Amino acid sequence: QISTTHFSFKNFATEMRRFIAVLLLVFVAQSTVDAFTVTSRSFYSRNSVRMASYDKVFVAGGSKGVGREIIDKLVNRGKTVVAIVKREDAFEELNSIEGVTALMVDAFDLKGVEGAIDGCDACISTLGKNQFNEEEEGPLKRVDYVGNRNVIESAGILGVTRIILVTSVGCGDSKGAISEEVYQTLEAALVSKTKAEDMLQKYYTNSDWTIVRPGGLKTAPMTGAAVFTEDKSVPGMIHREDVAELVVEALEKKSTFKKVLTALDPTIQFGEPKPFEAFKL
Repeated sequence: QISTTHFSFKNFATEMRRFIAVLLLVFVAQSTVDAFTVTSRSFYSRNSVRMASYDKVFVAGGSKGVGREIIDKLVNRGKTVVAIVKREDAFEELNSIEGVTALMVDAFDLKGVEGAIDGCDACISTLGKNQFNEEEEGPLKRVDYVGNRNVIESAGILGVTRIILVTSVGCGDSKGAISEEVYQTLEAALVSKTKAEDMLQKYYTNSDWTIVRPGGLKTAPMTGAAVFTEDKSVPGMIHREDVAELVVEALEKKSTFKKVLTALDPTIQFGEPKPFEAFKL
C-alpha cells in the first residue's frame, strides 16, 4: 500500500510540473505576441502619420520659375525645404529664407542628389529648361530626363515614396493636346520629360507619385482659378504661381496618388475654349 501511494504521488508531481511548464510557455508566447502587436501598431501609426505629413520636402529646380514659387508656398505652410541649386545667387537667396536649406548640387550628380534627399519625406521636381550635360549626347543629356531620373532613383533608394514630377502638356499621351508645330519646337524637352514620366510610372509602382503637366506657362500673379483635369486633350494656359499652388495643394492629397494631371486655368485659355471636367482634390 505504501509503495502504491508513493508511486501515485510521484506521477501526480510529474504531471503538475508538466502542467506548470505548459502554462509558462503559453504565458511567454502570449506576452511576446502582445508586445509584437503593440510595437507593430506603434510602428504603423508613426509611419502613417509621417507619410501623411510630409514635413520636410526636397525641391529640385527651385532656383526660379515654378520651383521657386513652390518653395515659397511650402514655407508658408510651415514645411521645411531642402533645395538643390547651381547658381551662387540662388544659393545665397534661398538660404536667407527661414526653413529653407539650399545646397550647391548639380542635378546630374546622382550621389549629390541622393545626399540632398536623405532625410526628406517627399520630393518635388520641376527640372527642365535648357540645361545640358556636355558629357552625354542626344536627348538623354537633358536635365529634363537625367536630372529627374536622378531624383526618382534617389528617392527610391532612400525609401521616399511621395514624388511629384512637374513636366508639361505635350508629354506622353497628351501629345495631341498641342499643335504639331509646337511639338516640333519643344520636341527635345518633351521627349526627355516623357522618358522621366515613363520611368516613374513603370518602375516605381510602390511610390505615391503624381505627374503634373502644366499648360503654356505665363509669369503673372496667381489668379486662383487654375484647376487640375485628367483630360489629356486640353492644352490651356496657366500662371507659374498657380501651378505652384496646385502642386503644393496636391502634395498631401491621396486622391492625386498615381495620377497624371493637366494643370490649366480656364479663365486664360487661348483660342476656342474646350470643355473639360475638373479634377477634384
